[in-house]
Amino acid sequence: MAKEIIELKVDYEKAGIKDIGDKPTLECYYSTLTEEIGRKKHRALIICPGGGYDYCSEREAEPIAFRFIAHGISCFVLRYTCQRAFPQDALECAAAVKYVRENAAKYDIDPNKIAVMGFSAGGHLAATMANLWNSEILTKPLGCTPEDIKVNASVLCYAVLTSEPEFTHEGSIQNLLRGRENDQELRDFLAMEKRVGAHTPPTFLWHCADDGCVRVQNSLFYMTSLAKYWIPFESHIYEHGGHGLGLCDETTATWEGHIQPVAAAWADAAIKWLLRL
Repeated sequence: MAKEIIELKVDYEKAGIKDIGDKPTLECYYSTLTEEIGRKKHRALIICPGGGYDYCSEREAEPIAFRFIAHGISCFVLRYTCQRAFPQDALECAAAVKYVRENAAKYDIDPNKIAVMGFSAGGHLAATMANLWNSEILTKPLGCTPEDIKVNASVLCYAVLTSEPEFTHEGSIQNLLRGRENDQELRDFLAMEKRVGAHTPPTFLWHCADDGCVRVQNSLFYMTSLAKYWIPFESHIYEHGGHGLGLCDETTATWEGHIQPVAAAWADAAIKWLLRL
């Protein structure tokens, strides 16, 4: 396995966003090319850690990449900046997709098999990418075509998906609304269940029914929208576990409540799902 860290280039000014200096990075974990093994055209997975659009969780970054690359899925951990209101982080995620697709030969990946994965607020970012890849909100500032940033699949882990006050994670939504807290139109636009359409890629979702931080309705509303448009999806709702579980085992646990053997099945299920696509 090889690893490198690259700095993503985003022209924020084209989106009307002030560039304050910090840059998003992409940690690239990929299989080393050897003459004996030859090229495999691996699947690619762009990982968006959670953190309420306030920071990027370490527990939902490299440990996740290690689990998935062990099954031949090249992984790219996005450290988005969490500095400005929407669409800054979405532009950074789009730039990550664009970079991976443009460098498909370098990393020996299939440019038509690029998935996004996100945890909690990172799940909202992944869903934003899955639903807005064909929008000028992302393509115009990046100077690219929709096909350049098209997402072929998404994996949403206890994701913030709705903006309905009763069910969302309000802190995440408020961070996306920075400076526009009373903009109801933007708040509604950030409800990802309302952005689903025929262009939305196949989706894998999992959540815990007792999640008291990001309520399970986020995934349920989203699944209803996927079903409405006949988008293929696989979902797993676990009875117990709460929020922020990562891999649900000792690998990412910071206390005993993070160890949930039943919910830990999600990773193998997601790997099998990705390999079937």
